[in-house]
Amino acid sequence: MGATEQHIELTERFAAHNYHPLPVVIASGEGAWVTDVDGRRYLDCLAGYSALNFGHCHPRLVARAAEQLRTLTLTSRAFYNDQLGPFAEALSGLTGKQMMLPMNSGAEAVETALKLARKWGYRVKDVPEGKARIIVMGGNFHGRTTTIVSFSDDVDARNDYAPFTPGFTMVKYGDLDALRGAMGDDVVAVLLEPIQGEGGVLIPPDGYLRGVRALCDEFGVLMVADEIQSGLARTGRTFACDHEDVVPDVYVLGKALGGGLLPVSAVAADEAVLGVITPGTHGSTFGGNPLAAAVGHEVVQMLVTGDFQQRSAELGARLDAGLRALEGHGVDTVRSRGLWAGIDIDPALMTGRAFCEGLLEEGVLAKEAHGQTVRLAPPLVASEDDIDLLVEAFGKVATRG
Repeated sequence: MGATEQHIELTERFAAHNYHPLPVVIASGEGAWVTDVDGRRYLDCLAGYSALNFGHCHPRLVARAAEQLRTLTLTSRAFYNDQLGPFAEALSGLTGKQMMLPMNSGAEAVETALKLARKWGYRVKDVPEGKARIIVMGGNFHGRTTTIVSFSDDVDARNDYAPFTPGFTMVKYGDLDALRGAMGDDVVAVLLEPIQGEGGVLIPPDGYLRGVRALCDEFGVLMVADEIQSGLARTGRTFACDHEDVVPDVYVLGKALGGGLLPVSAVAADEAVLGVITPGTHGSTFGGNPLAAAVGHEVVQMLVTGDFQQRSAELGARLDAGLRALEGHGVDTVRSRGLWAGIDIDPALMTGRAFCEGLLEEGVLAKEAHGQTVRLAPPLVASEDDIDLLVEAFGKVATRG
């Protein structure tokens, strides 16, 4: 039995089967490339679902993490530390918001935003206690906690986890009329992904985000943008909302905020919103820890120049052009924004899973979504040659099918 088979057998025997990975065992990574236990190299075109926007083991981030590891890693929020303040200031500057609340995982940040919206609704909007309602979108993916799957329409994420948390109304994504029809005095927030990543990189119609912003203003409702996957330069702008010059009331951030080194997430909003959170009403032992704050601060400093945003836009245009040339040749539809793409594979050719297995044979790592869609999100440090290699590999699998 080879090294790959040994690791897969060990994992399958002792780790719960909540994932169905491709049969590759990664041992090391640098930039946009990884190497498996047998020494074969692959171009990573998933990038940890955008957690690895800056690639594997970015030298600047590794150096900052190593420096902090030797100094201080955890205090809990029972005490101040010398890293959280500078991180909070930097992230507030990047988002244009007055405050931030640090957490760990993306799901924790979404849960924080939900609690925040409800508390704001009761304390500021004067919604009767226990009546606050949050509007969410069909096809959403915000995590897998019990409350979050309560408003998911993904049967795999939902089945067998009832009873569910009430207080959510689902409307069709991209439909402003449906959103208007769901509004009411008891609505405290509209939660949405500016681009639905897990749904297959689904981009709403032009003007949709501006329309959501206008409806939230009209009805006195918080607009909460889950930019966990779409934010931090992935789409060619700092935030996906920037493509329509929309500023939500609340940003929900994660994944790339930890630089691919550790889980870091945050909610950012103005004091009129985040100010309703008071001591004892929300917290996390690890949220805002010095190591996470140091890495998060470095990530923000790397984004401030705009270089990664520009790189995402330029490489994304190159990727989009290459993929669109394959439409009608095993590829039905290409959707892309920056260096992020969802490609619907012709069902007559093969499934999305089979296509990703074909890409694996060509030395490219990708992941399917909802059966026929292949998602691509290469690290923003990828080169033009890397993008060309990806397009070539995609074309080989599409024509080989």
